[in-house]
Amino acid sequence: MIQLHGFTLSNYYNKVKMVLLEKGIPFEEHLVAMGQKDAPVLEASPLGKVPFVRTPQGTLCESQVICDWLEAAYPAPPLVPADPFAAAKVRELTTFIELYLELVARELYAQAFFGGTVSSTVQESVKKRLVRNITAFKQLAQFAPYVAGPSFTVADAAAWVSLPLVSMASQAVYGEDLLAAQGIDSRAYAQLISQRPSAQAITADRKRDQAARAAARTGG
Repeated sequence: MIQLHGFTLSNYYNKVKMVLLEKGIPFEEHLVAMGQKDAPVLEASPLGKVPFVRTPQGTLCESQVICDWLEAAYPAPPLVPADPFAAAKVRELTTFIELYLELVARELYAQAFFGGTVSSTVQESVKKRLVRNITAFKQLAQFAPYVAGPSFTVADAAAWVSLPLVSMASQAVYGEDLLAAQGIDSRAYAQLISQRPSAQAITADRKRDQAARAAARTGG
């Protein structure tokens, strides 16, 4: 059986988890906390990043690599179109979401979510890049109603876990949701995806673990 390693507060962990759930693939979850770099972890994920999976064939790391393998190994139900060009467009969107939106917004997370501070220089740089990149993303995304068109794809697994972070981080730091400012209603989109059983299961598990962390911090 596939073993998914990571933690439920990780958006990339939840991206892979959503693909597994959508495809109905049996799997086990194994907690690997952020920053954990003992030998078994580094053997499976040489940079100590999550998620990674253990399979009967061996280990795999990097969320998109894992999702591509799942699509090839478990083609039904498909989360990538059969047509090669349409499939490339789905992967194009996924790349934009992760590299040009979430990864850029991640520079704000220390201040947006963890009580830290981000310098004004970094804030200005991030805002400039996000505005430019959101404009480019809007040119590619369809939201009709799914991000790549009428069908749910792996791009939605990426979008659902990452677009809300971009919205919340920019709102927290700049007082403005940069996605909404450019006409992308990520809240309505997130609500659409949240109706899916896979999303409901992921949300319930994340809330459970958030509550457990809060209780541990307060001694409750």
